[in-house]
Amino acid sequence: MPTYDVTVSTTAPPAVVWKLLLDAETWPTWSPVDSLDRERSVGLDPDGRDGVGAIRAFRTGRTVTGERLTELYEERLLAYEDAFNPVLRHYRARIELDEEPAGGTRIRWRGEYETSWPASWYLPRYLSKFMARMARGLGAHAAAIHDEAA
Repeated sequence: MPTYDVTVSTTAPPAVVWKLLLDAETWPTWSPVDSLDRERSVGLDPDGRDGVGAIRAFRTGRTVTGERLTELYEERLLAYEDAFNPVLRHYRARIELDEEPAGGTRIRWRGEYETSWPASWYLPRYLSKFMARMARGLGAHAAAIHDEAA
């Protein structure tokens, strides 16, 4: 089963990173995702605190993928699985937040999935790079928000 595992650090505390992760509306701001598809999403919280069971549909180019939140531990863990995805099957991911001893947050974003044989030639490399951009974007945006507030 292919996997990816990305770790980045940010100067922002876990609370700032957590708020961005929970609010699907912010994802296009800090990630390579183009937009949140509200019509295909289910159970989004109007205050940006999506809960377990919510399906967040994101558009990247012409592709829309849906992710169902499966676990939430305040400022520590957000886990999701594929609700609908044209390329991946049995996709599960975890975003773990750990407070750094000197301040800031370590973000670890990892996942596993299955895919078709043709996609298995390019998808592992593509998805690893894409998820690294996601994690770096989250860390950089959280740091910018934290610096503005300081």
